[in-house]
Amino acid sequence: MKTAIIYVSQTGFTKQYAEWLSEETGGECIPFAEAEKTDLSGYDAIVFGSWCHAGMIRKLGWFKGNLSQWKDKKKVVFAVGASPAENPEIAEALPKNFTEEEWEQVSVFYCPGGLRYEKMKLSSKVMMKMFAKMMEGKKDKTEDEKIMAEMIGKSYDISDRKYIEPMVEYLKAE
Repeated sequence: MKTAIIYVSQTGFTKQYAEWLSEETGGECIPFAEAEKTDLSGYDAIVFGSWCHAGMIRKLGWFKGNLSQWKDKKKVVFAVGASPAENPEIAEALPKNFTEEEWEQVSVFYCPGGLRYEKMKLSSKVMMKMFAKMMEGKKDKTEDEKIMAEMIGKSYDISDRKYIEPMVEYLKAE
């Protein structure tokens, strides 16, 4: 199956997942900036990977805007975020990025990444540091909030190749 893996990466986690997926499937990695110039008609599967922030998948509008052209193709979206895969908020947030009709056309996966403050744009870095300070100063934190406050205070990496396994399985299935 000929697969295009289009990715948007701010700090490198999504790019890493795209490269791992490419290694496992033989798919072609295409940075988002090149995707609009690429003829995708010869591919059997279109995979779109991007980072998410506050539950929103970045640049997803481009992918959704092309769904009608890809009716006969497998369509996958993977979102990479700073939350652990077990976070119940992920299952609530991901569907909100799609209409009901779009959700039925696409297989959606989540891959935990982390935070790399040193690679963030200044505006993102400032926003995250402010949120970390707010969480740190909150009184009567729940156990989950204590963990979150500790995690987001510094860079960390919770990415793991194992999170692409369900995507690989889906893409290789007939």
